[in-house]
Amino acid sequence: MNIEQLQAYCLSLKGATEYMPFGDKYLIFRIYDKWFAVIPMDDASLKISVKCDPDEAIELRERYRSVEAAWHFNKKYWNSITLNGDMNDKTVKYWIKHSLEQVVRKLPKKTRAAYLEMNE
Repeated sequence: MNIEQLQAYCLSLKGATEYMPFGDKYLIFRIYDKWFAVIPMDDASLKISVKCDPDEAIELRERYRSVEAAWHFNKKYWNSITLNGDMNDKTVKYWIKHSLEQVVRKLPKKTRAAYLEMNE
């Protein structure tokens, strides 16, 4: 997967938007202003940081060499996945969607309901 495919997938998720508040250093994907994925643009290898269920976050780090605790994030919840490593694209997409779902679960009840009704 390349950066364009990764970006297109993130933006294909319901309600996802992107922005770059730190100049061209990070590409951030969010839902209702809450981050669910971050791509560091100045890293030599293509990586994406995603939010995970805490138990699954640790399990992923143990299972895949390409997954590590995300730098500058709460390591209990956030993993960084190096793309084109030992995790295939389908699985990477699963964890990106999982990240968005983790964020949606923590939205206020009214906002979460509005999101779930969006584009039905």
